[in-house]
Amino acid sequence: MDNHLDHMPVLSRGRHRNPKRGACFMELASYLAGERWSDHPACTHPLLAALARLVNDNTNDESRAKLVHLVPSIIGLTGDDLRVDARIALRCATTALPVAAAERQLALAVSVLAAEEMLARLDGAPSGRLSEQSRHAMEQVPQAAEQARRFSRAARITEKGFRRYAAPNAVQLSVVGIVQACIPDPDALLRRLLAEAIADCDALLRDPKTDSTVTAPVHA
Repeated sequence: MDNHLDHMPVLSRGRHRNPKRGACFMELASYLAGERWSDHPACTHPLLAALARLVNDNTNDESRAKLVHLVPSIIGLTGDDLRVDARIALRCATTALPVAAAERQLALAVSVLAAEEMLARLDGAPSGRLSEQSRHAMEQVPQAAEQARRFSRAARITEKGFRRYAAPNAVQLSVVGIVQACIPDPDALLRRLLAEAIADCDALLRDPKTDSTVTAPVHA
């Protein structure tokens, strides 16, 4: 076992040509999954993989080593269910919104509402519902939340547009918002975000009838 660990690629920023040069989070996942060496392996949902790459690249070297134990849990989490994209976007936006700088709060609040709207649409639920995690995040930035509601009432995103643009933008904005936030340990929050996003996806993909992140929907 020790010999095997000695030959494991070391996590570091960016892409790597081969394991001898190191590995990013998703390259290590491809290695463990027995796939061709890649930072875009087929074993993981594309948006979850994008989050993992962003967390990997925006975490310092000491903290990045703490990500290794999460790598096996991301393998096999993939599928075409748009609710997965919405759950990842929602987890990211609700995590970043309370700590992000004021200039990023409106975009993040809009991301929260877009993800909730998409989930409601896919579940056949009434428009305007908010999960407990969303309600809590929005309550901490009331001005941005109100602006986001006005904006969202005038805009309607398609499912294709959400998957291609809105959800990836939410993930990108959230990671940047956390990295630049005035908080004691942004790396720890990024690590928690990735762990919780993996847990959300696991709950949804392993048992599509169960969604552990939904709690007592309220109406905005």
